[in-house]
Amino acid sequence: MSETESSDQSAANKQRRDHGSKDRIFLVVVDDSDEMLQAMRFACRRALHTGGRVALLYVIEPAEFNHWMAVGDLMQEEAREEAERRLQDMAEEVQEYSGQMPVLYVREGDRRDELLKLVNEDEQISILVLGASSGSGGPGPLLTALMGKHIGKLRVPITVVPDNLEPAAIDEIS
Repeated sequence: MSETESSDQSAANKQRRDHGSKDRIFLVVVDDSDEMLQAMRFACRRALHTGGRVALLYVIEPAEFNHWMAVGDLMQEEAREEAERRLQDMAEEVQEYSGQMPVLYVREGDRRDELLKLVNEDEQISILVLGASSGSGGPGPLLTALMGKHIGKLRVPITVVPDNLEPAAIDEIS
């Protein structure tokens, strides 16, 4: 490789790092699973090492209680408050691990559908990071759905983080 080609390549790599890193957002779907915590740690470490940022999505599933409208509304309000509390707790951890506050999203509806909509709406989201359960129940319903018939609906790659990775191993590979 000539000196000019090497210089051009270095400049292109620097430009890609400078531009791409600022725009790179690692999206994690927040739920109550242990594997979500592994995925979040991985996303934080990758964001820290690449200059990217973490985004957290919490989807409030529709209330199944339809007998009395006021009770259903109260349940939805409580679910929103819980979502906001959970996101704030997770945001503190993200800031600790990555050095930046995450982008926070709260949506209402089906988790899979809302995730697909968000990924396709927000051009800055560049990687979806999901945790996978190593238990007998399979990797989890969201990952199973996305890796199945819905894979073609995603415009970003998925990074799958197994739940059996120790924090030190996640730090090492990220």
